[in-house]
Amino acid sequence: MKAKIVRQYLSYFIPFVNPQIKFWTWEARLLNWLTCVWLIIGLVTLMSASYPEGMVNNNDGLYIVKRQLIGVGVGIVGFNLVSRLPLTKTIKLAPLMVLALLILIFATLIPGLGKTTMGASRWIAIGPFSLQPSELIKPFLVLQAAYLFSRWRNLSQKVRLVWLVIFALVLAGILKQPNLSTTGLCGMSLWLIALAAELPLGQLLAVAGGGLGVASLSVALNPYQLDRITSFLNPWQDYHNKGYQLIQSLLAIASGSFKGAGYGLSQQKLSFLPIRSTDFIFAVYAEEFGFIGCVLLLLLIVGYGTLALRVAIKCSHDVPRLVAVGSMVFIIGQSLINIGVATGALPTTGLPLPFFSYGINSIVASLLLAGLLVRVARESNTTQVITLKQNSPPSRQTLSSQ
Repeated sequence: MKAKIVRQYLSYFIPFVNPQIKFWTWEARLLNWLTCVWLIIGLVTLMSASYPEGMVNNNDGLYIVKRQLIGVGVGIVGFNLVSRLPLTKTIKLAPLMVLALLILIFATLIPGLGKTTMGASRWIAIGPFSLQPSELIKPFLVLQAAYLFSRWRNLSQKVRLVWLVIFALVLAGILKQPNLSTTGLCGMSLWLIALAAELPLGQLLAVAGGGLGVASLSVALNPYQLDRITSFLNPWQDYHNKGYQLIQSLLAIASGSFKGAGYGLSQQKLSFLPIRSTDFIFAVYAEEFGFIGCVLLLLLIVGYGTLALRVAIKCSHDVPRLVAVGSMVFIIGQSLINIGVATGALPTTGLPLPFFSYGINSIVASLLLAGLLVRVARESNTTQVITLKQNSPPSRQTLSSQ
C-alpha cells in the first residue's frame, strides 16, 4: 500500500506520463504531447540562446538553463495536478489565489520589498529567486473569470461590482509596475472570456473603450511606451538607440535564411541582440533554424490553438468552455504577440514566448494554463446518462473519463 502511494506521488514529477492517458480523449492526449514537444524545443533553444550570456556573467554556460529547469520541475508538478484534478476542485482555489496574488502585485511597488529591473518593479526577491505575481496570476484569472462570467446573470449586483473592482485592481497594479503589455494581455483575456460567455455587447464595448482610454493615458504619461510604439514603424531612424533592439532582431531572423545557420551557431546572440534569452528568443531560434524551422514552429502554435478551440467548442458546459478560451488566449495570443514583436510587426513589448523564454514564473504559469486545457479536454469526454427501467438486466455503461 505504501509503495503504491509513493508511486502515485512520484508520478507527479514525471513529465507528461500518466498510465491513464490511454483512456483520455484524443484531444487531451494530443494537447499533452504537443505541450511536451513545445517545452522541449523551447529548452533546447534557450540552452543555445543563453550559453554565451551564462559564460560571460556566471562562468557557466548552462546557468540560465539550470535555473529554468527548476521552474520546469515546479510547472510539471502543477501541470500534472491540474490535469488530473476535476475542474470543480481546482476552481475553488481561484478566488483565494487571485486575492493573494493581487496583494503581492501591489507589494512589488513597495520600496525595499519590490525588485526593480530596467525601471520596472515587477518582482519580489526571495533569496536567489524572484516571484513575479503578474505572471502567476494568469491561470487563476482564467479560472475565476470563467466561473463568474458563466453565472453572471444569476449574480447579485454587489457580487458583480466586487469582482469587477478586484479585476480592475489587478490590471491597475500591473500597469503601475509599469507593465503595459501584461496589463493589455490580461485585460484582453478577461474581455474575450466575457465575450465567449455572451455578456451584453453594449457593456463589453463600453469596457473595451475604457480600456483603450486607460492604455492611451498610460502611453501619454510614459514616454518610453510611446517610443516603443513609434520606433517599430521605422527603427532605422534611430539605429543606435531606440531602434537598435528591433534591428538586431531583424538581422538575426534574416541571417537564418532558408535552412538556418545551425543549432548553436547564432551570431547575434553574441552580445549583439539584447534580452536574447527572454523577449527576443524567437530571433535566435529563427537565425539557427531558418525559414523552415519558423514555419514548423508556427504550425505547432496554430495546431495547438486550433486544438484548443476545438476543445472549447466541444464543451457542453459554460465553465470548462470559458476556461479553455482563456487558456488559449494566454498561450496562443502571447506567443503570436511575442513573434510579432521580434519580426517588427508589432511594437516592442515585454511579453515572453511561452515555453521558450527564460523565466521561472512564466514557465510555471504556462504549464498551469496548458494543464487546464488538458483537463477541459478530458472532461469533454462525456456521455448521456441512461436511466434503466425496473426489472431490466444490468448493463455496462460508459462513464465520463475523468
